[in-house]
Amino acid sequence: MAVAGLEEDDGWTRWPAPAKLNLFLHIVGRRADGYHELQTVFQLLDWGDEVRLRVRADGAIRRLDPLPGVADDADLGVRAARALREATGCPLGADIAIEKRIPVGGGLGGGSSDAATTLVGLNALWDTGLDEDALTAIAAGLGADVPVFVRGRSAWAEGIGNELTPLALPERWFVIVDPGVHAPTRELFQMPELTRNSPRLTIPLFVSGVPTGNAFERVARGRFPAVAAALDWLGGHGEARLSGSGACVFAGFASREGAEEVAAGVPGGMRAFVARGVNESPLRARRRGERIADRQA
Repeated sequence: MAVAGLEEDDGWTRWPAPAKLNLFLHIVGRRADGYHELQTVFQLLDWGDEVRLRVRADGAIRRLDPLPGVADDADLGVRAARALREATGCPLGADIAIEKRIPVGGGLGGGSSDAATTLVGLNALWDTGLDEDALTAIAAGLGADVPVFVRGRSAWAEGIGNELTPLALPERWFVIVDPGVHAPTRELFQMPELTRNSPRLTIPLFVSGVPTGNAFERVARGRFPAVAAALDWLGGHGEARLSGSGACVFAGFASREGAEEVAAGVPGGMRAFVARGVNESPLRARRRGERIADRQA
């Protein structure tokens, strides 16, 4: 199946699945259904996973490189493909392969981004024709972080993280440090020392530079010595923050050269990545380019 604007290699198409950072993350209350009320800012990056998709005529949906110990029913990419098929009645299937660069359990949104990219990619490849709002509605059923990746804009977020307001952020380069541990989000949400009553902020207050933080940082420091060590080391070079519920930490820099110089000195046992913060994600840019290509075809 040929689709305007797509690279093709033996039937495969390649789609970016960018990572995100939480520039801050406050828990401001708890809803009647038990979910925590959050406020955060999602900073999208120009770096992340790559999702490869290939259409199948037999209707089967297969993950060709499953993560160890993750069944198909728990794999967000497979679930995203199934959800799109259920919503549209499309008879086609797909092979899914993901080149993982985003650390699993790092608080960078890797699984959610893979799911969003699978939705966006298969919507084009299957020619199901859903618009962004319809795809976002499906994404919300897959996880709280999936909608921001479908929208593809850095954003202020509230609710459980799915009430999004696009936000133009200044361009910065980020050093992201993976301390090599997996932070279990569900367990961390249950920790009694987690701060759950931060005062609510507004976008103007955030933009003005009011102090913010991450509700999970104290918990992650206490539970994971490697996270504490990463925060302490990176904090010697800039303002280090935890992303999401961890375990990755980050700091922003004015230039790529400055970020790369810091990353080059990462201590043994940790990995460092350098990425640029973007207001429009690579996935959204690609989708927008394909719509233009389709109109011109």
